[in-house]
Amino acid sequence: MSQYAVSLFIFRRDLRLDDNTGLNEALKLSGQVLPCFIFDPAQIEPHSYQSKPGLQFMLQSLSDLQQQLQSVGGCLALYRQTPELVIRQAVAEHNIQAVFINRDYTTFSRRRDYALQILCAELGIALHCLPDALLTEPEQALKSDQTPYKVFTAFYNNARQFHVPLPRPLPSHNFLNITSSYSDPVAAVPLTINPSIMKGGRQQALQGLERLDRYVDYQHQRDFPAQDATSKLSAHLKFGTCSVREAFYAITTQLGSEHPLLRQLYWRDFFSHIAYHFPQVFGRAFVEKFANVYWDNNPDYFQAWREGKTGFPIVDAGMRELNATGYMHNRLRMIVASFLVKDCHINWRWGERYFAQHLVDYDPCVNNGNWQWAASTGCDAQPYFRIFNPWLQQQKFDPDCQYITRWLPELAGISAKKIHQWNKQQLACDYPAPMLDHSRESQIAKQRFKQAAEQ
Repeated sequence: MSQYAVSLFIFRRDLRLDDNTGLNEALKLSGQVLPCFIFDPAQIEPHSYQSKPGLQFMLQSLSDLQQQLQSVGGCLALYRQTPELVIRQAVAEHNIQAVFINRDYTTFSRRRDYALQILCAELGIALHCLPDALLTEPEQALKSDQTPYKVFTAFYNNARQFHVPLPRPLPSHNFLNITSSYSDPVAAVPLTINPSIMKGGRQQALQGLERLDRYVDYQHQRDFPAQDATSKLSAHLKFGTCSVREAFYAITTQLGSEHPLLRQLYWRDFFSHIAYHFPQVFGRAFVEKFANVYWDNNPDYFQAWREGKTGFPIVDAGMRELNATGYMHNRLRMIVASFLVKDCHINWRWGERYFAQHLVDYDPCVNNGNWQWAASTGCDAQPYFRIFNPWLQQQKFDPDCQYITRWLPELAGISAKKIHQWNKQQLACDYPAPMLDHSRESQIAKQRFKQAAEQ
C-alpha cells in the first residue's frame, strides 16, 4: 500500500521524466501523482535578472515535457500563481497528502523552499525535497574540518570520490490528470520566439548526449570559438532536460573517465556549493579585500561593450554572438568579462546582470562564479595581475579571424593580419577604432586592485 494516496510533484529545473529523482520518489511512495509546473510571478514577471532566451528555452522544454507526459498517459498541470496558492488549491480539490520537489541552491530558491516547508507543516502534509541537480551535495564534499572547499582542485579531488548513481528511467506510474489553468506553456507566458536561440526540450538534450564522442579532442579544441568543439549542454543541464548523471555517464562511456568535460561538470558543482555556503556572493565580492575596488562605471563604455562596438574585434564578436543567439563560447565569456572589468573598470556586477538577461543557459550560481573568477574577486579566482590581452587572445584562439568576421561583417574582406593589428592601424570601414588603450588600462586595474588589497 502506498504511503500517500495522492501527491503533487512540482517540476522546476528538472524538465524531464527519466532520471528525475524527486519524480521517481513521488511515484514510488504515492498511489497517484499530480505533475505540475508553476509560473511563479516572482520569476515570470519582468525583473532585472530575467533571461528572455532562457525563458524561451524553458517554454519549449515545457511543451516537450507535456508531450512526454501525454505519451505515457499523463498531463502537465500548468499554473500562473504563487506556489502557496497552488498547493492550497491542490489540497482542497485533490486531497494532496505530500509535495515532492527537487532541491535548488540559490538564495531565492532556499527562501522559497523554506516557505513551502512552513506551508506544508501548516496544512498537515509532507514535503520531500530531493537532491537531483548536482553530482555532489553541499554537505558532502567538505574538508576534514567539515568546512567548504575554496580551491577548485582540492574540491574536485574530494568530490570525485563520491559515487554518481546510474541514471534511472521513469518507473511504473499512475498520474492524476486534471484540467488546469493552461493547456499550453506558451499560452501561460506569451513570448515572441527568436529562432536564433537554441531550441529547448528533451529530444535536443538526448541528441547532444549522443554526439559527445565528437569531442574526443575537446582539451585542444575547446578554446577556438570558430570550431564546433563544445558540447552546448549547459542550457539543458540548467533546465534539466537531461540530468547531470546522464551527462556524467554519457561522457565517461563515450570519452573515458578522465575526459576534461567531466571537470566542467564539477566546476558547476563547485560554484553551486560556493553560492550555497556563502550566499553573500550574490551581492558582493567573495574576497572581502576586493569589495572596495574603485570602479569608473563609465556608461558610454558599458554601452559600447553591450553592443559590441568597442573596437576590439574579439570582444565585439563575442558580445554580438551573445546578443543574437543567447549563447557565447566559454573562451569569449572570459575575454569579454576581463575586458569589462580590467579595461573598462566597470563593476563586475553590471556584467553579471547583463549576462543574466541574455544567456540562454543562465544559472545564477555558475554565472556569479564565472564573473567573480574573471574579476579576481571570487573564490579560487584569476589573480588580479593576470589580465587577458584581447589582442593576444584573438591572435591565439582565432588566428584566421573566422569567428571574428562571422560576427563582425564590417571586417569581411579584411585580412586576418590587418584585423590583428587593428590597434595600430584602422582601415576605412564602418568598424570603430579601439575605444581605449589596453596596456594603459590594464596597469590602472592592477594599481586599483593592489590599493584595495592594501587597505
